[in-house]
Amino acid sequence: MGKPSRVNQTTVSDFLLLGLSERPEEQPLLFGIFLGMYLVTMVGNLLIILAISSDPHLHTPMYFFLANLSLTDACFTTASIPKMLANIHTQSQTISYSGCLTQLYFLLMFGGLDNCLLAVMAYDRYVAICQPLHYSTAVSPQLCALMLGVCWTLTNCPALMHTLLLTRVGFCAQRSIPHFYCDPSALLKLACTDTHVNELMIITMGLLFLTVPLLLIIFSYVCISWAVFGISSPGGRRKAFSTCGSHLTVVLLFYGSLMGVYLLPPSTYSTERTRRAAVLYMVIIPMLNPFIYSLRNRDMKEALCKLFGSGKTLLS
Repeated sequence: MGKPSRVNQTTVSDFLLLGLSERPEEQPLLFGIFLGMYLVTMVGNLLIILAISSDPHLHTPMYFFLANLSLTDACFTTASIPKMLANIHTQSQTISYSGCLTQLYFLLMFGGLDNCLLAVMAYDRYVAICQPLHYSTAVSPQLCALMLGVCWTLTNCPALMHTLLLTRVGFCAQRSIPHFYCDPSALLKLACTDTHVNELMIITMGLLFLTVPLLLIIFSYVCISWAVFGISSPGGRRKAFSTCGSHLTVVLLFYGSLMGVYLLPPSTYSTERTRRAAVLYMVIIPMLNPFIYSLRNRDMKEALCKLFGSGKTLLS
């Protein structure tokens, strides 16, 4: 891969995040929309965590992983949106070199953790439906804690390694990133030094955090479908599918948006399309997850009602 001459290399102290639009008249509208979505995301996911932690009936593996998914979604969105809002408010596009690498690390870590948790939740549903008699041992509290620890380790180490590898890259005088966050591919396009190792790391992380979890999810749902269609009662089939409907909806939304960017031919690439897809899986889906999991789940509705009911009691 050809790079500009080293003569053009310079010490970069900051980058420019061009955001979603460079038109000044659109900035107040963007600020209002994204501030609203960020607040809804944070409040919604916080309520999910509080409802699960306060209701003993929800202290099960499925809700344990859901609470961690809500925490991950909140952190994933927080890694990019507050900086975007601050830049719009101050009418500045800059992000420091260290700030960019820090943001990149947290985006990679929490994005990868999102994928891993979705795969673990698919495994939980597979055991609950296909091997219900072994559920208490196959998804024990100790195993849940171990799986969560493995997910954190698997996402933290590659994210940290990829971030550290970027510190070896020399950047050219051109420092504009056509996104609202520090996109790793966009950063490498600004490099004046060899980036083959970094590009290999991106491919490796893509296989590890996108392809492998997706294959595990597909395998789980193939087994679930096979088991459910073996149930003779239509009511039994509906009940079995209803326990994983919310998770399947989130999986389709999340991976559908990612595939819309990364699996289309390079000839169809456009910065505008990648921006929209990034908004979908980094902002909109984390915002919708609490609604998907609560509106379609009777236990969550009851836990939320109890949470608000106890809050009213305390205030009265």
